[in-house]
Amino acid sequence: MAAQYEGEVQKRVAMLRRLRELLLDQRGKFENYLRVLDHEKGDIESGDVDRLVAHVEIEEAIVSEIFTFQKAIDPLEELMRAPLAAGKTDLGEVASLKDSLQDLKTEVLKRNEENRILLRARMDVIRSQVMALRKPLGSRHAVYAERTAGNLVDIGA
Repeated sequence: MAAQYEGEVQKRVAMLRRLRELLLDQRGKFENYLRVLDHEKGDIESGDVDRLVAHVEIEEAIVSEIFTFQKAIDPLEELMRAPLAAGKTDLGEVASLKDSLQDLKTEVLKRNEENRILLRARMDVIRSQVMALRKPLGSRHAVYAERTAGNLVDIGA
């Protein structure tokens, strides 16, 4: 019985280590995501479309990686919630990592919303500029419209 319990403890320790590694990796991804969001904000403010597109592509890759990590983390967390034979589960450092991850997620969502608001405002400015360019072109007349043709015709000569 003691050997079985010791084997279960060893498995649990290995799972905890793996969960910790995954959480640390995911935290790194969120930190990268925050940096990309900062760059995107600068791109939106400067109007550099090419750099913005590049940063959006990087953002998409990071989000994909975060979801991949989450798919690996969820089953490990479920296993870790199951109590040991002695009736306790100790997540200690893992719980603090999860708290810091939650804080990072909140910050990412906040900055992402700020960037969306900036982008909408920038798009509104660009739309109004485009509309201002269209109006003068729409009110222009044909080149020959300014010339007047004669109204009287001399029939009797």
